[in-house]
Amino acid sequence: MSWRTGLILLLLLGALASGWALLEHRRPVVQTAKSERPDYVLHDFELTALDAEGRESFTVRAPELVRKPGDETMDLRTPVFELPNAEGKYWRVDSATGWISADQSELRLAGGVKVNSPQDDLRPVTMNTDSLRIFPKQNKATTDAVVTIVQPGSILRGRGFSVATDTKRYVLHSEVSSRYAPR
Repeated sequence: MSWRTGLILLLLLGALASGWALLEHRRPVVQTAKSERPDYVLHDFELTALDAEGRESFTVRAPELVRKPGDETMDLRTPVFELPNAEGKYWRVDSATGWISADQSELRLAGGVKVNSPQDDLRPVTMNTDSLRIFPKQNKATTDAVVTIVQPGSILRGRGFSVATDTKRYVLHSEVSSRYAPR
């Protein structure tokens, strides 16, 4: 065996040993799920969402918004929503948490949800519930939770609720009670 053949064999053994060492000691690549880390986070913001015709669908203010890249939804902390009605007046909706769908067709509110009719309504309405789903494009809102509706002179309470915000017609689904309190 010549010295060249020995050198080639030695280099070949060194290359194999190096490859084996790299395979044995490489660290596994940790891949994070796309939805674990937000696309962006907004602090102390105001956002106005527009419908397909360019009209205001809703406005929201909150101390924090987190957008998830996986499903493109947004989570909110203590949001305040303002929803315009047909007359251009605004319903105000407060809650502890909120969620906005990717296409902004659904809002989910939870934790101490309070809905107030426009300030200058002749018969102001306040609604309280634990959760509420709002569909701005369809002008409706629903919940399966207990709802208390307070108007001047009356208090309605029931489980399950749906309302058409454009016609101002609402339905309580079950366990309905009413208290009339004249002025």
